[in-house]
Parts: sequence; C-alpha cells; structure tokens
Amino acid sequence: MIAVHALAFVGGALLVALVLYSAVVTVVLPRGESATLTRIVFIGWRSVFVFFANRTKTYESTDRIMAFYGPVGLLTLPFAWLMFVVVGYTGIFWALGGIGLRGAFTEAGSVFTFGFRAPPALPQTILAYTEAALGLGLIALLISYLPSLYAAFSRREQLVTLLETRAGNPPSVHEMLRRFYIIHGLDQLGPQFALWEEWFADVEETHTSYPALVNFRSPLPRRNWLTSAGAVLDSASFAASTIDQEREPRAELCIRAGYLCLRRIAKIFGIPHKMNPAPEDPISITREEYDAVYDQLAAEGLPLKEDRDQAWRDFAGWRVNYDDVLVPLARLILAPEAPWSSDRDMYPMPRVAIFRRHRPVRA
Repeated sequence: MIAVHALAFVGGALLVALVLYSAVVTVVLPRGESATLTRIVFIGWRSVFVFFANRTKTYESTDRIMAFYGPVGLLTLPFAWLMFVVVGYTGIFWALGGIGLRGAFTEAGSVFTFGFRAPPALPQTILAYTEAALGLGLIALLISYLPSLYAAFSRREQLVTLLETRAGNPPSVHEMLRRFYIIHGLDQLGPQFALWEEWFADVEETHTSYPALVNFRSPLPRRNWLTSAGAVLDSASFAASTIDQEREPRAELCIRAGYLCLRRIAKIFGIPHKMNPAPEDPISITREEYDAVYDQLAAEGLPLKEDRDQAWRDFAGWRVNYDDVLVPLARLILAPEAPWSSDRDMYPMPRVAIFRRHRPVRA
C-alpha cells in the first residue's frame, strides 16, 4: 500500500509539473516550442471543428466554423490546465493519507474555490496554498497572454488587408503584377517587397512563439494571411525571374524571409520539408500554369524576358524553396481557395501529432 501511495504522489507531482511546463512554454518562452498538454487541447478541438467544417456546403460556412477554432482552443486551455492540476493534487493529497479518494478530490478542488475546508495537517495546508496560487497564476498568465496575441494578429492583418487592393481577392500573381504596372509602376514593387520582408520576420517571431495565431482567421472569409503570403512570394519570384528589369534585391530578400518564416512555422506542426532543395526539384506549379500567367502579363504590356525557358527555370528555382511548406500549411488551416497555394493537392493533408516529432526534412 505504501508503494501505491508513493506512486500516486510521484504521478501527481509529475502531472502538476507538466502543467507548469506547458504554461511556461505556451505563454512565456519566446521561441518555437510546444508542450504535449497544449497540443492535446488544440488537436482535440481541431478534430471536432474539422469534422463539422468538412460537412458544410459552402466555404463561407466552413470559414465561419473554423473561425471559432483558435479562440475556443485558447480559452479552454487554462481550464484544461486547471483540471490536470486538480487530478495531480488529488493524487498528492490521497498519497499523504488521512482521507479517502473522494476527500482528496474535494481538497484538490481548492484550485477553484480556495478550499472547501481547513486541511487536517501542515503538509496539506501548504499544498492547498500552493495549489490556489498555481490556479491564480495560470489564469493571470492567460490574461497577460491575450493582449500580445491580439496585437500580433492586428499587425498581421493590416498588410493582408492592404494587399487586397493591390492583388485582388483571392490574391494572385497576375493581379498583383498587373495592378502595380498599371497603377503604381513596376519600380514600386521593390518597396512593397521590403514591407513584406518585415512582415515575414514579424510573423515568424509571433507565430512560432504563439502557434495558436496560425489558426486565427481574417475578419473576411475569403481573406487569409497564408494565401496572401503565397501571392506575395510568387509575385516576388516572378519579378526576380521573369520581369525584364534591373535586378531587384528586395524581391530576393522577401523570398528568403518568406520561406524561412513558413519553414519555421511548418516545423512547429511537424510538416516535413526539405531544408536545401535543389533548383530542379519538382514543384506544384506546372509549366502550363506559368505560361498562362506569362501570356496574360505579356498581353497587358509588362516587360518580360524573352528567354521563357530560362525564366521558367529561374521561377521554379525560387518557388521550390517554399512550395513544400506553403501548400501543406494552406491545407492544414483550410485556407480559402487561391491560385498557386490552397488550390494545390500535390502534398497530403498534414497530420499533427500529439507527441512532437523532430523530423522536418522530407526524403
């Protein structure tokens, strides 16, 4: 019997420690790490929301359902933490003896009520105080977490909203380059790519520190942060490879910032990808699709390089850096259909594992 009590004490203490670890990693640690308890909550809710979203008839209905996924998962997380704390402290109180399992559970309920009754001895009193303090601390952490989360969301959405006037809805390479040529002039593409380079850096920092943000959807159903990122990256790749103008380093820097951002977000969700793809590796864009955009832009009067074959090889060499993370991420979050990102099915639907597996490189 002593061994059973000892096992209950150790198990309860470990569970409480896991809750603390989950809270620190999720809210405090400023890097792309994730905790098993946090993943259990979000993956569990994802199964529920995706089940209902897949049974809708329109994308607007799907988006309306999935819009609640991130907030619901986030708001239920502290309650999940508290329930695990109650289970852990129930085991600890029971292991100390003097009360049965029901009494231990009642004592552990102090995390919600600051105690039903006075503990019978000093060790139990100390435990009751630590449990109450832990419960308050977990709630305080979440409250402090929300302003940072929504500030990052607001910064992300500002440039996404502005992109609609420049690249259409859904955003596309053709619309972005055509509108810049007609309205702004192609010389203004460089400053725009510089803005998106900064955007990618901010999104990488916030969406790896707070992975819940990946599932926070834009206010409008057909607007999405990931399809916007894809359109900008493809436009930068097209500009760097196909538009006949002086070399634009800001386009190339934007591409690099973009694929590094998407790769590090993909790593959080266990999406396999190549770290150093070869320029000739296959991509989800076909030559026919590229030629169609080339012909459309040529008809609009944009200056394009005459060697189309070399331009295609250069475009594919840029696109290969982010193709195998952009498309799976778009499928993971059920992004609205947009050209060259969420309308692809070359890669399988990602399966997010509860237990983290560090295998980011695809063979």
